Amino acid sequence: MHASASNIPPVLLNDEVTGCVIDSREVKAGNVFFALSQPDYKENGFNGDFDDSTRYVPAAFAAGAVACVIRHNRLEDHYEMLEPFHDRLVVVDDTIAALQNLAQGVYKEWGNTVVAITGSAGKTTAKELTAHVLSSDGITVLRNIKNYNNGLGHPLTVLNLATDPGFDIAVLEMGMSTPMREIARLCKISPPDVAVVLNVLPVHLEHLGSIENVAKAKAEIVEGMKDGGIAVLNADDELTLAMAPLSKGRVVTFGFSDSADVRAANVSVSGFGASSFDLIADGKSHHVSFPLNGRHNISNALAAAAVAYSLGRPLDTIAERLASVAAPAQRGEVLKFAQGFTVINDSYNSNPTALLSMTRTMIEGAEGASRKIVVAGEMLELGPAAAEIHSATGADIAKAGIDMVIGVRGLAKELVEAARAGGLNGVFAADSDDAAEKLTALIRPGDVVLIKGSRGVRTEVVIERLVEKFELENSEDLPAAA
Repeated sequence: MHASASNIPPVLLNDEVTGCVIDSREVKAGNVFFALSQPDYKENGFNGDFDDSTRYVPAAFAAGAVACVIRHNRLEDHYEMLEPFHDRLVVVDDTIAALQNLAQGVYKEWGNTVVAITGSAGKTTAKELTAHVLSSDGITVLRNIKNYNNGLGHPLTVLNLATDPGFDIAVLEMGMSTPMREIARLCKISPPDVAVVLNVLPVHLEHLGSIENVAKAKAEIVEGMKDGGIAVLNADDELTLAMAPLSKGRVVTFGFSDSADVRAANVSVSGFGASSFDLIADGKSHHVSFPLNGRHNISNALAAAAVAYSLGRPLDTIAERLASVAAPAQRGEVLKFAQGFTVINDSYNSNPTALLSMTRTMIEGAEGASRKIVVAGEMLELGPAAAEIHSATGADIAKAGIDMVIGVRGLAKELVEAARAGGLNGVFAADSDDAAEKLTALIRPGDVVLIKGSRGVRTEVVIERLVEKFELENSEDLPAAA
């Protein structure tokens, strides 16, 4: 591992280092284990109570670690346990900051193009689409895996460049959930050459308080871009478009609006995985047969196209690449059952906009279905107005054109009650196990079911129960808005 950063301990730059981990169970020979503790998490904007990993240092060395990074006061607290390893310990003020500083040094040595993407919804799908579009003509692209988009996942992703520096471009998703300038910290690690903002929606209000504060937090990606870089902004979202004056270089817009620099026209949706549109930029137009559903996914495709076009990719090549995309895992997976019903699994994340968007997507693709059913998990981190937001969402769902909604856990009861008031058949389930029991009892041939929820509600349990009870015919991926 090599990096040119004066504040990085020399042991971390040794050739025998093969990688960095924050989970002692993942340690392999040559790894450096970063032992995180509660003060590190708190000082870096992570909510909740976390395990003190210092106690796993002996296990990490037993598994082959060449060094362990620990917080200074944890050395004092665990001196007797750690003393046998004193010559292989790196003692720092803040373990997460040390991980980020190391990643920053690795990035500086690598020095190639960084595309950074943020937004309240669609980040992972847009990241995957962008990486796919840019991965042509032998170009290699580094991207976050899973949801590695925060102050831990981002540096761990960048550190891949230490052991494999051959990537030409990095496409990095940047997330945030608190007012602690999380995106600004990520931009410090790897300043974007291209900064993409997809949208600003009322999410994480529990910690941020207002949608205006969400916009300020998302705008950190534009403020953190390189001088002379490119800001790629959604022309259809006022709060996003308002970030244009913050750009330190060009602004390229995307969307359905006629004013967008890269836009879509003649949009058509016919069944799951059968979207199409004309991709237009600078007076040129190319038809795209797009294998993902919903306007939200076309918007993500336009963001990817705007990035690629701003970096000099030909429009026809971009259109060809969009036609061959594959979906990110667990984002709107379409499951067809031998018993004659179809289930869309979108159990990764949820907010009001994403829920309604995916409901519309289901309706668009469910022509001829006997019933359209939405299983909606409680939406988290919506702040003091959470009950009212659930109620308003339930009222909107009642108008959408579905046949039934099953609300799962907590404030989803407010959603169900509002849906019932709007004339919709609504059922409340205390948790995901209860929802699974209710759904398996009532589902029948010809039904199309959307299961939409956050990981905290565990709506994936409903899918697991369906697969246990019924025979799966086949599946294909369809990303959702979350």
